[in-house]
Amino acid sequence: MGFRLSKIYTRTGDKGETGLGDGRRVPKDHPRIEAIGEVDSLNSQLGVLLAGLHEHTAQHAGLIEVSEVLEPCQHRLFDLGGELAMPAYQALDNAEVMRLETAIDRWNEELGPLENFILPGGSMLIAQAHVCRSLARSAERRCQQLNALEPLTGPGLAYINRLSDLLFVAARLIAKRQGIAEILWQAAPNPQA
Repeated sequence: MGFRLSKIYTRTGDKGETGLGDGRRVPKDHPRIEAIGEVDSLNSQLGVLLAGLHEHTAQHAGLIEVSEVLEPCQHRLFDLGGELAMPAYQALDNAEVMRLETAIDRWNEELGPLENFILPGGSMLIAQAHVCRSLARSAERRCQQLNALEPLTGPGLAYINRLSDLLFVAARLIAKRQGIAEILWQAAPNPQA
């Protein structure tokens, strides 16, 4: 991808359309643009999580590994955005999906089985990992909506699905490595009782 922005504003989108990498112009609320926007939102929030992890590695050395696994995800999300913006462009491959699965399996082994529903919270890092997880699910839904209209090729859908799984497990691992108890969901009292 050799294209670089030399000018930030072009005024070409002022009437509600935007350009894709293949030259097509589409409405700014087109499912493809919605998918690109959700992937971008996830990438931005992942950047917040990574910044927080970097700030806490001195107190919790176990967070370095979490950062090392998540850092490449920002680049791959940018690749996915490129694929969405340029439908003929292919950047992601199955090796990246497998990398996420390997990390999920390794971290789950350390964590053990999940026996309760958990809520986001406990620390800012744990909560931010859950924000990223929920945004990954939203990005996945938008990509699936686009896929129903214009079938997507490559492993992008699998990647975003595994990334949401990875972020869920990362939230749990952060809690464990910070020594913070997970917040367990408590069902509302039964009004009939």
